[in-house]
Amino acid sequence: MFRKRFFISTLISIPVLVFSKAIQSFLGYSLGSFPGSAWITPLFAIAVFFYGGIPFIKMAIPEIRNRKPGMMTLISLAIIVSFVYSLAAQLFSLGVTFFWELVTLIDIMLLGHWIEMRSIRQASGALNELAKLMPDTAERIQPDGEFKTMAISELRKGDIVLVRPGSSVPADGEVIEGSSNVNESMITGESQPVHKEKDDPVLGGTINGDGSLHVRITAIGEETALAGIMKLVKEAQKSKSNTQILADKAAGWLFYLALTVALITAIAWVIAIGFNVSVIERVATVLVIACPHALGLAVPLVVAITTSMGASNGILVRDRLSMEKARKVDTVIFDKTGTLTKGQFGIVDLDFVKEHNGKEVLALAAAIEEDSEHTIARAIRDKAQAQELSLPHISGFEAIKGRGAQAKYRDSVVYVGGPRLLEMLQLTLPESLKKFSDHANMQGQSVVHLIQDNQVIASFALADEIRAESRSAVDQLHQMGIEVVMLTGDSQQVAQSVAKELNIDEFFAEVLPKDKDKMVQRLQEQGKLVAMVGDGVNDAPALTRADVGIAIGSGTDVAVESAGLILVKNNPLDVIKIFTLSKASYRKMVQNLIWATAYNLVALPLAAGVLAPIGFLLSPAVGALFMSLSTVIVAINAQLLRRTKLSVST
Repeated sequence: MFRKRFFISTLISIPVLVFSKAIQSFLGYSLGSFPGSAWITPLFAIAVFFYGGIPFIKMAIPEIRNRKPGMMTLISLAIIVSFVYSLAAQLFSLGVTFFWELVTLIDIMLLGHWIEMRSIRQASGALNELAKLMPDTAERIQPDGEFKTMAISELRKGDIVLVRPGSSVPADGEVIEGSSNVNESMITGESQPVHKEKDDPVLGGTINGDGSLHVRITAIGEETALAGIMKLVKEAQKSKSNTQILADKAAGWLFYLALTVALITAIAWVIAIGFNVSVIERVATVLVIACPHALGLAVPLVVAITTSMGASNGILVRDRLSMEKARKVDTVIFDKTGTLTKGQFGIVDLDFVKEHNGKEVLALAAAIEEDSEHTIARAIRDKAQAQELSLPHISGFEAIKGRGAQAKYRDSVVYVGGPRLLEMLQLTLPESLKKFSDHANMQGQSVVHLIQDNQVIASFALADEIRAESRSAVDQLHQMGIEVVMLTGDSQQVAQSVAKELNIDEFFAEVLPKDKDKMVQRLQEQGKLVAMVGDGVNDAPALTRADVGIAIGSGTDVAVESAGLILVKNNPLDVIKIFTLSKASYRKMVQNLIWATAYNLVALPLAAGVLAPIGFLLSPAVGALFMSLSTVIVAINAQLLRRTKLSVST
């Protein structure tokens, strides 16, 4: 709306400016007079007022009704007074009119609000993204064993549904037949697929692995865990404070200042010369120039530049208030999986018996797992590929369900698998590998073993790999005096290991989605300004509840929709950039508001006539010149924000 009205209003304003006597005097040209020329300026100005100005008047009504005058009230005051007075002056030949000031004020305010609205997106898509996790249909198993495809809304408690490999679980329930690994990371934050078999619970919206499951429905509709998360997001969105931005507060102060100065002006001039047209003109001048053009651009210009700088540095600003608040954050909460860590399994350590070496055992394990699609198999292959190892030739690959894999290498049988494989083969670990395995288990890491000739020759510790930038990010936050907290749905051992590795101040493990939301609330109740950094559906309520929600860009759409700021490059170090940019941006806003409103400190007293005793009165034309000067200063000062250095050390 603002964009369309800005372009059309600016086009209509051209005749107003070209035929304005004041503009002609400024620029030293004359168009002369011809029949109807005197009405070109007022008629086009009236069109601009009703097309471009009325929206501001409509938006001022709630401010007046709530007794909280802001930018809209101040703009409306200036354009109504200039319109009414100028129209009266034109009809009754009173002399000075404010038509060109009227149209330029409307045009610049439309431009400012267009820039402002374009840089802001409301976090209204979060609930829609949550809803997308649920499938549209389910396959109910009929009493005769046949399958019936039906809408999710038709499911009832007690129904038995078939969940095929790779499909989403349609509602909360319990497994009554089959086994599979289920990806619950988008709901619980658990980084590893969770094995499900008979009597295990499953959650609607989670993704089934490579096995088929028969699930008895235990909760539907609003009773499901996902619906509970959606409710939390909705409540957290409603709990956002309706804080006025700084420019609105400044506009409110100027509104009262303008009325006060206008009243004093009227009283003083009536006492001095009596009531006449000159008094009305003087009061109108005060009210018209009370709204500086620069005030409409002071904040939007900085917001636009902040948005641009953020985007070029891996930060998307979706909510201006989040960027403004970031400068005061004293506590940052990080989700672990996918934020501080990569969200995928990787080999973090390995050990081997003396007769072998690390590259040899890693290459052999990768060769065995070459045809497997298991998460652990991919981690082993990725590690070997990263080291550019040449894999030995193996044959006779065979998966051992629930235990590992086996193959033939040269003249021996080789295996890769975990503790259950050792049980099946009735093998024990050598002392050195037992110590390695025990230490890894204490760290919450998974351990798999390489077996050759019925002897364990190597062990691999696997875990969700910590991002290389995470330690530096935590260290630099500490240097800024910011406390770092970690929340995760993972086990206590895994959380403790990551927290110790990164020197995190405090961590909370095995946290459910509703508890993440409560953790944020608890810290806020302690008087802390909290930023939440996360990437999953389970983080959505906390991201929305936090004073500043920061989503990792590769995360789920709902996490992105729930946050005010987005890290496009998945780099925790960009959190540092957010705080640096927030502080610099806020400084520029304050400076611009000072430049914009300082104009009033000079112009209003002069317009009121404080220097009239010595023969000086500020004319509307000169007042408009002052307004233009303050606008130029504000624009230049906003551009200086680009000099801010956002680079961070790694």
